[in-house]
Amino acid sequence: MPKLITITDLSAPELDIYARLTEPQLLHLNEPAPGVFIAESPKVILRALDAGYRPISILAEPGQLSGEGKDVLSRCGHIPVFTADSQVLSKLTGFHLTRGMLCAMNRRPLPDARDLCAGARRVVVLENVMNPTNVGAIIRSGAALGMDAVLLTGGCSDPLYRRAIRVSMGCVFQIPWTYLGTCSLHEMGFKTAAMALKDRSVSIDDPKLMGEEKLALFLGSEGDGLTDSTINSCDYTVRIPMFHGVDSLNVAAASAVAFWQLGRRA
Repeated sequence: MPKLITITDLSAPELDIYARLTEPQLLHLNEPAPGVFIAESPKVILRALDAGYRPISILAEPGQLSGEGKDVLSRCGHIPVFTADSQVLSKLTGFHLTRGMLCAMNRRPLPDARDLCAGARRVVVLENVMNPTNVGAIIRSGAALGMDAVLLTGGCSDPLYRRAIRVSMGCVFQIPWTYLGTCSLHEMGFKTAAMALKDRSVSIDDPKLMGEEKLALFLGSEGDGLTDSTINSCDYTVRIPMFHGVDSLNVAAASAVAFWQLGRRA
């Protein structure tokens, strides 16, 4: 059974991970070992547990101990469960708890991109997508619409930042992801397609593009899009046909359209 602890001291060091450490500090907390992340809401925490992530402690409103969070507690062993009413917890964290429960969890070493993409047909590459909301939304769409894996460049927001996890509804635990590093997708047999507004862009439903056995779709940053070097290195440049003079979509919205089209398989 979990160890229930009623919060009486908001400055207790055990609560630092919930109240006083920033996302980058949590990321680097256990260096050289992987760091820590925070999952919000019982549903998302359960998805992280299903994916094999190990819980450290829980912060929860009392109602969660017998409500939605009961299934979480039954799977977390003898970890500390800190509890207090919602006003105290909001004062501690600075925000209202999503569904009344947070769980601190250990990160795991990330796989090599080559291993992650073995056997994959459709992968997504995010280049410098810095908004965690967009990263979470793209990952959620990728999981739902038939993508096999997500790769990120070092300039992207971390998929295990709290807002990215929340927006993805825990899909960051359901679709494989890692950082691209020096991996060459061409060497692994992928054709590459850049989402970009260029004169030579083909439609997202181009038959030749759709027919590629292994395809990696590149999506760029919110402001500038993909870099010219990335676009020039890709086999295709792709656009989504649009109407009423609209020339572009938010990267998360564009990703959902592209994933639905390119995820369709015979």
